[in-house]
Amino acid sequence: MPARLTRARPPAPRLITRSPEETQRAGRRLAARLRPGDVVLLRGDLGTGKTVFARGVAAGLGVPARQVRSPSFTFVNPYHGRVDVHHVDLYRVDTDADLDELGLQDILGGEGVALVEWPERLGAWRPPACIEVTLVDRGGSRREIRIADPRPPHPGARRAGGAPRRHSRR
Repeated sequence: MPARLTRARPPAPRLITRSPEETQRAGRRLAARLRPGDVVLLRGDLGTGKTVFARGVAAGLGVPARQVRSPSFTFVNPYHGRVDVHHVDLYRVDTDADLDELGLQDILGGEGVALVEWPERLGAWRPPACIEVTLVDRGGSRREIRIADPRPPHPGARRAGGAPRRHSRR
């Protein structure tokens, strides 16, 4: 029997930012592609800029950037904007029972956009189709950001350069 060929998923696009402001702008650019119900997983070590990136996403969804704080001690910070944002930080979550108490059933895939820091702690709560953002410290204020988005392109979505997608008239 011949071997089945599978198409490898292309690597996630890579972006280097050189300041917290650039990292925040990268978050704003992602926000332009988000829709209610989307879940964004934010991966990276402590201090890599996950909350800075989340601040940019929230600002792009109509939340004043100055309102966005790390939810490390509250676990979930809800924000109201053009689209509601739920910023979840699972760093201090130790057990599945802790997860059950956070109300994730209403947050993940709900009416707003969920931004989840430390998503490896989601376990069985991890939704099947998530946008994964990985931030890596490259020294000083430089960050490498990779965004893997498994969703099909949304009609009318903007390309990285800001131009709307064109549809052929065949």
